Amino acid sequence: METGSPGGTRTTEAGAGADGAAAVWTGLPPGLLRMRRLLLVVWLGLAAVAVGLGLGLGVGPAWAALALLPLAGIGWGWVLLGRNWRSWRYAERADDLLISRGVLWREETVVPYGRMQLVEVTSGPVERYFGLASVQLHTAAAATDATIPGLDPAEAERLRDRLSELGEARSAGL
Repeated sequence: METGSPGGTRTTEAGAGADGAAAVWTGLPPGLLRMRRLLLVVWLGLAAVAVGLGLGLGVGPAWAALALLPLAGIGWGWVLLGRNWRSWRYAERADDLLISRGVLWREETVVPYGRMQLVEVTSGPVERYFGLASVQLHTAAAATDATIPGLDPAEAERLRDRLSELGEARSAGL
């Protein structure tokens, strides 16, 4: 069962955990989509200006029409970024964390709490400007490391603290 909620998050019942309770999927906040779309417009807009000016002044005004290619890339990227953003979601269950993403190739990662070795919150300069942070989970197996991008910093810290607490409580010693 899928429901929408204000703020862009989407919830869907996931498979039941060990305790039989269904998990609730949480989507990423819309701030991540705004940030990625702004970066797309800035970089491809600059590319369009550079191509247009470079070809227009160097080769001839007719060649400046090639500046439309980066502008078309903005429209195409705009749609793709929206689809990608909608595909990201995570669910906290009793014994593990589920992370699902992908449009064409769907990828679902299951990270058992007892296997987590490190949970960190990161936020680069652009993310901080938009009020976003990412949670990165590290396990003993490098292939199972997982990231949840674009969270509100308070939610990222809450998730880090909860996952760290659950990881310590369910620690699977080597």
